[in-house]
Amino acid sequence: MTEPTPGDRIEVRPEVTSNSSDYFTYAMIRPTGFREYDVRWRIIGDPPEINISGFVILGKAFGTYMRRRTANEDHALQALVGHDFRSYSQNVKNAFALGLLSSGVDIVDIGLVTTPALYFAQHHLDIPHGAMITASHNENGWTGIKLAHGLSMTFEPPEIGEFKDLVYSGRFAEGAGRLRAVRGILDAHIEDLISGIRVAHPLKVVVNTGNGTAGLVTPEAFRRAGFEVVEIHTNLDWDFPNYNPNPENIAFLQSIGEKVRAVGADLGVGIDGDGDRLGIVDDRGEEVFSDKIGVLTGQHLLPEVQSRGETATFVVDVKSTNLYEKILRPLGAEIIWEKTGHSYIKAAVRTNEATAGFERSGHMFFRPPYGRGYDDGTLAGLIFASLLSQKGIPLSRWVAELPRSYQSPNMQPHCSDETKRDVVASLRTAYEQEFAAGKQIAGALIKELITINGIRVRFTDDSWFLVRASSNTPTLVVLGESFTTRRRLYDMMNEVMARLRQFPEVGDFDQTLPPYPGED
Repeated sequence: MTEPTPGDRIEVRPEVTSNSSDYFTYAMIRPTGFREYDVRWRIIGDPPEINISGFVILGKAFGTYMRRRTANEDHALQALVGHDFRSYSQNVKNAFALGLLSSGVDIVDIGLVTTPALYFAQHHLDIPHGAMITASHNENGWTGIKLAHGLSMTFEPPEIGEFKDLVYSGRFAEGAGRLRAVRGILDAHIEDLISGIRVAHPLKVVVNTGNGTAGLVTPEAFRRAGFEVVEIHTNLDWDFPNYNPNPENIAFLQSIGEKVRAVGADLGVGIDGDGDRLGIVDDRGEEVFSDKIGVLTGQHLLPEVQSRGETATFVVDVKSTNLYEKILRPLGAEIIWEKTGHSYIKAAVRTNEATAGFERSGHMFFRPPYGRGYDDGTLAGLIFASLLSQKGIPLSRWVAELPRSYQSPNMQPHCSDETKRDVVASLRTAYEQEFAAGKQIAGALIKELITINGIRVRFTDDSWFLVRASSNTPTLVVLGESFTTRRRLYDMMNEVMARLRQFPEVGDFDQTLPPYPGED
């Protein structure tokens, strides 16, 4: 038998037949899983897109990346690893850790945690590098990794590109790292979450974590902060028997609304599968999309920031409401528009020393003194509940003080990773031509086209819609807003959805507009 040599390695292949000997012989890693700011694949499905050996290779590549980037640093080369609550996540983490150890990196394993708890542990344990095994809100069968390369810093496209090149190069650093387990991170994280929360008067809060990992954190954090907590689906269940824990999923939010009405709660809070996104329901049980929660939060924080002699700066993504411009900018805030994506917003908040960053999806980022710059759904929920308790009026009344706008849900039709950007490019070309020709779309003229992330079409009546390629699933993202009538929203969204359905590459929508209910 030939002895292994340093040159021997597992061969990486983009596709391997499942239920075959090849599945256990080669590392399967489909290139499409390398997304804009994290990596995600289906590990269970037909066909799967990655196997366990693939995660060994990913660990080797991350260790090699770390050794390249820290070659001149004196401190020990170590990385945090944690995993979410899916039936296969621990096995995935162990495979990744095996590869990381073989590259000479020491591992601090913090076990079953939320993604924000891993970010917290970076600060708490002073370990800049980390890997969170999670597919976030993606449906069961998906897995992935969020990779951190600094305190409150996660991979962006350049780092993902370098990481991908390393994976397929087969050239990995070698060494013998050591493994150390640290437990108790979640309790320390909860204590940190509540340390700056001030509750003017207790509120009754419905908390729904959709049977995901955040059930270990969010209910207890709200309880310790001084809120009365009513829990639904906070028990962990890796089958996710009720719905996908996603704050943009209307069924998820509506279940919270039903409970809010049933128990007479002041507020409903929904947290996504790995804990870094927030959804809100008001005292009437009506969903308030997270971009409007960002507007209300910014409105409340702005005078406090200005009292310190600072400019309140808010970074928002292109999916978000134009109320940021209508409400916060006239009050003296600086509004910075950025691509959708937690790594993009996180980096922009840091670079611009912004007060906070808000995404329509529910990622929210607070810099000191409110947070450490990373996205944490529970922290965002606690901050907002604290502000609501200080405001002293029902959330429904607070929302009613904003200029009226009608918003669509976030809608995602299936479109393969290989074709989704081509579809968006074709749509962009069509709207550019119609803009140049002065053609009306659904009864209104186009005012401007914003193309920093897909295409956002803004009309002369200030209504708008956006179509972009999803960064983390084989889908498109479609949504919009009207400042005139609900009918205007429906006409506009039906027009763009009809166009999309003409593309053979575009499949079924995950959710659509509800039946038109008439005007208020």
